[in-house]
Amino acid sequence: MPLVFLIKIKTTGHIMKLNTTFKLGALALSHRIVMPPLTRMRAGADGVPSHFAAAYYAQRATPGGLIIAEATQISQQGQGYPQTPGIYTDQQIEGWTQVVKAVKGKGAHFVLQLWHVGRISHSSLQEGGALPVAPSAIAPKGNAFTSTFGRVPHEVPHALEQDEIKDIVAAYKRAAENAMKAGFDGVEIHAANGYLLQQFLENNSNLRQDIYGGCIENRARLLFEVLAAVAQVWPMDRIGVRLSPYSDVGDMADSDPAALYTYVITKLSQQGIAYLDLIEPQARAGLTAEKNLAAPESVCTLFRPMFTGPLIASGGFTAQTAEAALNAGIADLVGFGRMFIANPDLPKRLVSGAALNEPNPKTIYGGGEAGYTDYEFLDGQMA
Repeated sequence: MPLVFLIKIKTTGHIMKLNTTFKLGALALSHRIVMPPLTRMRAGADGVPSHFAAAYYAQRATPGGLIIAEATQISQQGQGYPQTPGIYTDQQIEGWTQVVKAVKGKGAHFVLQLWHVGRISHSSLQEGGALPVAPSAIAPKGNAFTSTFGRVPHEVPHALEQDEIKDIVAAYKRAAENAMKAGFDGVEIHAANGYLLQQFLENNSNLRQDIYGGCIENRARLLFEVLAAVAQVWPMDRIGVRLSPYSDVGDMADSDPAALYTYVITKLSQQGIAYLDLIEPQARAGLTAEKNLAAPESVCTLFRPMFTGPLIASGGFTAQTAEAALNAGIADLVGFGRMFIANPDLPKRLVSGAALNEPNPKTIYGGGEAGYTDYEFLDGQMA
């Protein structure tokens, strides 16, 4: 759904602000077009990025541009889909090191998204066939991926004990250290899209009665413990956080999302993180009376006043609506997801107004180089 009507500003075909410089924490950007994290399921079974991942990311790198690498699990327990990359073994670190070198060789900035899926996982992906973990033993609706790309109903997860939560916080810290070893410019903490940190935040999935449950401050505790642990490795001006308020992805909902995310976003602003990455709600037709029917048309518009740092907006933008969002001040940068999949030279296309390639939906998840590194540039070249 185009976002121009949310912003109440008339758009034109002339792109200007998208192509201006911006200081994002410690990173000096040459333009405001961001490649957001895009899960593609093309790593090896061992979680090592594929040998062609370096070409894929380098194709989409521009001097001074920002790429946020695909969601990357901090541990085997954090994996929720087959053939997604990790950052917890030496082989995974080395694999990412080669990708980082390729991206930085093009002069781009590269940030790694740190990921734990929680209850969205399946026992076939877990060590010893263990159950997925979550704040409470509540299975989400829908189907999980198995290790062989099968689809089966989600299992009832194991409710984490407090000592197990401490282990997860320590795993985030190790992953942050490993991202630094691989040469990344920073990290993004994934607290969106129905994964573990959002499962703790929202009270349809968190029924705990201890210090991690109940009131908003308790439900947000794990996110801020993770942020504090990651900040022992990276300075705050190299740490971003991704949120998806009012989203029902992953069977998420909260009884008072406005209060919850006002608290979380205000506190993140006070912490001085490099940026906040907000995902605009896209699955509005799936919202029910029990699940956030009163969702706002734009979470960026709603929460922009609570966050004084740089804000990245993602979800359904066109070049024109992105330009309008920047001019309205509700975002500082804009992430373009599927557009970047099919258009390795997307910044050039958006600024020039050139036609866009359409992504092939059959090759978005899984597979090899087809639909990954073979989309054409404007000049007809593949690399």
